[in-house]
Amino acid sequence: MSIEDWRTRIDEIDRKLVKLMNDRSQCVIEIARIKKQRNMKVVDPEREKNVFRNVKSENNGPLDSDGLQRIFERIIDESRLIERQLTGEK
Repeated sequence: MSIEDWRTRIDEIDRKLVKLMNDRSQCVIEIARIKKQRNMKVVDPEREKNVFRNVKSENNGPLDSDGLQRIFERIIDESRLIERQLTGEK
C-alpha cells in the first residue's frame, strides 16, 4: 500500500475512534446523573485503577502499556470534566 492508502486507513480508524469516544462520553453523562442523584464524588480512584488494569490486559501492542495508560489518563481527564459540568462539583 502507498502512504496515501495508509493515511486513508488512518482517517477511517480516526472516524471510528471519534464515534467510540462519543459513545463512551454518553455513558459518562449517564453515570454523572446517577452520581449527582446519590451525592457521589466525581473522582473514583479505584474505578480508574480498574480502567487502567482492563485496558492494559487487553493490549497486545505495538502500543506499549505506558503509552496506552497516558492516552487513557487523558480520556479520564475529559470524562471528569464532563461529570463535573453535570454534577456541579469543582
